[in-house]
Amino acid sequence: MEEIQSLRGHKIIMTGRKSLQITGVKDVREFDEKETEMETSAGMLNIKGEGLHVRNLNLERGEVDMDGMVNNLTYTDITSFKKKSESLLSRMFK
Repeated sequence: MEEIQSLRGHKIIMTGRKSLQITGVKDVREFDEKETEMETSAGMLNIKGEGLHVRNLNLERGEVDMDGMVNNLTYTDITSFKKKSESLLSRMFK
């Protein structure tokens, strides 16, 4: 029940592939003009594009506003991201 409620706080509004308003953001892991990776209540969100720019970032409220040409939005499960980010040595000695 708790997981379903947390998904309600996540929303993406995209206008013309050039503007994004995202809610339910927990953390922004990486950001540059071509790719942004953020943790949301619905999983890891990867945004690829050109000229990406964060206009507003408020992690207390879980909000991110971006502009630029959006080419791809991809979700991955948070647990798979954590496994991917583990070092080779830590995975070998489990």
